[in-house]
Amino acid sequence: MLDGLSLDQLRSFVAAAEEGSFSAAGRKLNRVQSAVSGWIAGLEHQMGVTLFDRTGRFPKLTPAGQLLLADARSVVSGVDMMKERARVMASGVEAELSVVIDVFFPTAIVSTLAREFALKFPMTPLRLFVEGLGAAYLPVLDGRCSIGILGALPVPFPSLIGERLGTISLVTVASKTHPLASYGPRIDRRELSKHVQLVLTDRSELSAGQDHGVVSPFTWRLADLSTKHAFLKHAVGWGNMPLHMVEGDLESGELVLLDVEDSPADGFGLTMSVFHKASSPTGPAASWFIERLRTMAG
Repeated sequence: MLDGLSLDQLRSFVAAAEEGSFSAAGRKLNRVQSAVSGWIAGLEHQMGVTLFDRTGRFPKLTPAGQLLLADARSVVSGVDMMKERARVMASGVEAELSVVIDVFFPTAIVSTLAREFALKFPMTPLRLFVEGLGAAYLPVLDGRCSIGILGALPVPFPSLIGERLGTISLVTVASKTHPLASYGPRIDRRELSKHVQLVLTDRSELSAGQDHGVVSPFTWRLADLSTKHAFLKHAVGWGNMPLHMVEGDLESGELVLLDVEDSPADGFGLTMSVFHKASSPTGPAASWFIERLRTMAG
């Protein structure tokens, strides 16, 4: 019997509970009172429970009605959401947008953009992945992600279309208690090579055999940038970090900039670009995301 429940019955039940009477529910649903009363009576008969106590001037939810009201609301809202999602999909907007973000890219920009996206496309879930180096390219290359916000690599990717967003400053730092912190200006590379260098490792094979910015033969390789950050502050080693991640530590003095010979005083610039597959044109949501990203990162 329960398989025969209708949306009209459930909507009438929810409306009567929220409005306090069958007549008010009818006005809300643009139905006559008799239709609302009939749908609710039929619902009670099919479920075998009484939803409203009708002995007073106005119908009052029974204990069973109070318990079942949340279920009815869930079913009605679920159907409404399905209809709205189908309408959005029919308009050409993506059913979902998946984006992979380079671990070096500022989180503040991403979180602000995600909040705006949720307001602009409330029916399109946003899936975000964070990876580093070559591992960040893989989700775009294999189609798991529509968009990639990625740092430059010395590897060609002819299947991808990229648009430059700007640069991220990478600076060489160490803890204030690290021996290099008191070495003095213009640290030569021979001195750097005597100490453990903390290096972000590539979890993919795209840059296998290629070391970027590695000076010391003594390296600790970490797959997580936040772990590298913590190790730097605990003087485990020295290393390169995005400036935006360590600005607070530099201001507090917990980390210090290392003045390395043949290195720019303000750090190296890592070019960041937004990529998508040439064979997969971006939809409305992805295009909006890229345009806002271009504005915010510019």
